[in-house]
Amino acid sequence: MGDYDEKKFDSNGFAIGGVDEGADEENGASDQKPLLAKEANGNGGYGTVDPKTHRRNPSLKSQRSKSFGDFPASPLAARTAAARAKREATLANLSSSWVIGDHALDILAPRDQTAKKQTIVLAPDDVDLPPNTPLLGSSKLVAQARSEDLKRRSIMKARRTSKEDITTIDEETSGEEGSELDDSGRHLRTMSGTIGNAHTLKEIEAEYRDKVRTTFINDAMTFAEGTIPQSIIVATVIGIVCGVVAFLYYSVLDYFLELIWKVLPEMFVVDRWPENLYVLWIPLVTFTLSACCGLSIYYLGEPGDLAYTIKCVHEKGYKGTSHILPMVAASQFTILAGGSLGPEAPLVAICAATAGFISRRVFKQRNRNVVRKHTFMGMSGALSAFFGVPLGGSLFALEVTSRFGIEYFEHLIEAIFAGEVCVVVFRGLAGLPLEHIWEIVTPRPSIHEAQPYQILLGGGIGLLGAGLAYIWANFHWRLMDGFRKLGLLDDENIFAVRRCLVGAVGVALIGMLIPQTMFWGEYEIQAIATLSPASKLAHVWPTSGLIGFEMDSCWNCLAVGFAKLMAISFTVCGGYRGGYIFPFFAAGAAFGRAFSFVFPQFSPIITTLCFAAGINVAITRTALATSLILAFLAGEQMALPAILSASVCSLFATGYMPFIKSQLARSDIDFSLFYRGQGFPRLSETIPHGEEDGKDKDLEVIEED
Repeated sequence: MGDYDEKKFDSNGFAIGGVDEGADEENGASDQKPLLAKEANGNGGYGTVDPKTHRRNPSLKSQRSKSFGDFPASPLAARTAAARAKREATLANLSSSWVIGDHALDILAPRDQTAKKQTIVLAPDDVDLPPNTPLLGSSKLVAQARSEDLKRRSIMKARRTSKEDITTIDEETSGEEGSELDDSGRHLRTMSGTIGNAHTLKEIEAEYRDKVRTTFINDAMTFAEGTIPQSIIVATVIGIVCGVVAFLYYSVLDYFLELIWKVLPEMFVVDRWPENLYVLWIPLVTFTLSACCGLSIYYLGEPGDLAYTIKCVHEKGYKGTSHILPMVAASQFTILAGGSLGPEAPLVAICAATAGFISRRVFKQRNRNVVRKHTFMGMSGALSAFFGVPLGGSLFALEVTSRFGIEYFEHLIEAIFAGEVCVVVFRGLAGLPLEHIWEIVTPRPSIHEAQPYQILLGGGIGLLGAGLAYIWANFHWRLMDGFRKLGLLDDENIFAVRRCLVGAVGVALIGMLIPQTMFWGEYEIQAIATLSPASKLAHVWPTSGLIGFEMDSCWNCLAVGFAKLMAISFTVCGGYRGGYIFPFFAAGAAFGRAFSFVFPQFSPIITTLCFAAGINVAITRTALATSLILAFLAGEQMALPAILSASVCSLFATGYMPFIKSQLARSDIDFSLFYRGQGFPRLSETIPHGEEDGKDKDLEVIEED
């Protein structure tokens, strides 16, 4: 236990500053000594609190006597005798045993011995928590109180006796949450406040509820941060704005796709070029627009990508608006060039930045997790509008930020609501219904009831899809190393044009040989999954390509699948910007049809959709959203059990193969439900000029209000 000769006690007999630093340094022991803990057996005995387990150590109980009178002799004994007696009387009046937290002095009290402020946290000892639970300030009451909305105002300032406090509260943290660090450096919370005449935990909680009880009307009138009324209003505004943004993006993209790949060939190529040279239109358009993509990145700046958007969500809670224009230009050129990336990721990035701007500038939000919630609203709206699946799109936005499930779970409902609003606005403006876009087998739906064996089949196919994703990821990393050796992966994008042109070589060559690999695949999947003639392809011209390739055999289906994966890699390595959700769906559909050639007894719906799910989930880590999106877009709801099985199996199989490196475990998971508390990290009140400069500078983070 160490030497307590220098221990001081307050007027109630509570130890303050009871830390003997360096007493055991010669023996290699910790420089922090645990304080005493009152045993719950009511006999007045004292034991020690283990600093690792935060629990009393019975083996050390015998080292202390059962009363303050037998406390080891100290030069301060005479001066503290009255304080000890008073402390004994005070503790006897309490209705439950208490623990004095050792980490309270370690964290909350300044380590500087010249500092005069000290803090002690008391807590009842009757709360049974799971092992390894981070006890905030060694206070079980604090940990328990977090389950009741974290009890934003502290409930642990000891009742006053003879006009003196049982618990001394740091003046800087009184009445609000402070911050501390656990052993791993993560920020935790403690609380301070008043409990009036309440003695027991139930009485304290009842008194707290009386103080914080509010109504929808009150929150709406005050527009309280993070409340339901505020979330409804902000989600509506963000949903409307992002719906309009998505509509404008979609309208421009659709217009130029029709112009470049349908109208212009009819005007300048058909009947003017030799028919055997029509295929040259593909490299002509691809190289021209690839150069435009590189120029836009060079002059407008770095647009970022999905991984960067996820990084911003984790670290700052928002994405800077300086990336919006570069992303719009680069992604439009990428898609129009026929690259194997789609508009889903660009829309996510654009709407995330827009939502963050609305949150910080329009609604003046500074709580980082509230701003993050509003950013998720924009991301969910973008994906919901693009997929036409509000639930699936919203889940995708939340799942894609983590490697294993939804970690930002507290934002789920608001994100779904914003997605619904965005879908209404986008689809209403575009005149697009929410409908199935693929008809793999006619008539639809063809699966009227799911069989148990289909779940097992889906799981097996999911594992095969995970294996294909693993092969692709290794190929992609090696191809990226090749671009790096060519000196094309510079941080300043000096060689952006050269990099895009090198990537265009692979995209154009593969597209000329196998036209089914062109574009992002949303509409091409219909032709791939049904083995339709190449003439049914939606965008590419000429559809026959160089050799008149058709998907009429197992080997040709495999060729389409592998060629599509290669096209995705060349597009990404070439520095193009876009999303690879639908491209992976298209590759999975091709592998599924190849599987059906080998095993014709299995439904092609199950094989195509399960392969698509297995590959996509292995890369994006979105098991729930992917299953819903595939089942809805195919119009086969009874295929959902098999698709979900494929997704989950793929997620497990590739759990240790992270492709998107910024998918990390959130650092604030310990107090995530309580982001409305005043101690949560907040953004600075002043916005630096980084965004106006085109440089995405982080806002300063203030750890306490």
